[in-house]
Amino acid sequence: MRFLTPDGPRFGLVAGDELRELDGDIFGGWRETGRTFDARNVKVLPPVVPGKVIAIGLNYLAHAQEKSRDVPEEPMMFMVSPTAIVAHDEPVVLKHPEHVTEHEAELVVVIGKEGRDIPEERALEHVFGYTIGNDVSDRTLQYKDKQFTRAKSFHTYKPLGPVIETEVDPTDLGIRLWLNGELRQDSRTSLLIHGVPKLIRVISEVMTLYPGDLIFTGTPAGVSPIKAGDVMEIEIEGIGRLRNPVRA
Repeated sequence: MRFLTPDGPRFGLVAGDELRELDGDIFGGWRETGRTFDARNVKVLPPVVPGKVIAIGLNYLAHAQEKSRDVPEEPMMFMVSPTAIVAHDEPVVLKHPEHVTEHEAELVVVIGKEGRDIPEERALEHVFGYTIGNDVSDRTLQYKDKQFTRAKSFHTYKPLGPVIETEVDPTDLGIRLWLNGELRQDSRTSLLIHGVPKLIRVISEVMTLYPGDLIFTGTPAGVSPIKAGDVMEIEIEGIGRLRNPVRA
């Protein structure tokens, strides 16, 4: 977990309700400082500050069907601005409340090792861990632009966190989203059309991946509009729960 201390942002190992502060580079050499914090009483920050954010569209069959779209033969990738990222419990502020804007629960890959042209059989060696993302999307602008960058890059439109889980197998995790306590998305990552190793291979053929880069792997069916006053909660098995209110 990345969190705020009186000395500034720090990383910590989560052990129950205890945060054990770290010093150094989480993607390289680090050590425990000996200081501990109560994880329930800290300001949680986005778990990483990425150099780039790559997202994958239509990567669950049921989501492609609900949007009346053909399933891409290859992973459909696009870029999103890192400045859209906000932390657990921070609000998503709707830039255009009059537009149709929807939630999208997603498993997010955190890259931990630089690489290009990475073969699938070595792909997971380049993964540091996994976190939860919400690919909030302005559908009005997405359909108008016929591409995704503007619709998905407004400030606060990429909630992320609250932790990076480094010891989870991403192949079959439950992924769920509740909107105001009502279950809207309920699926498993085993239903991804293009799994994590393939995504890393295909993306790294196009661009070099660096530690801290993020890959949003796609959302399952059940996306729905959000409005000011709503609360979105995403749970991914083995990782945790990401909660964000919506404001205008």
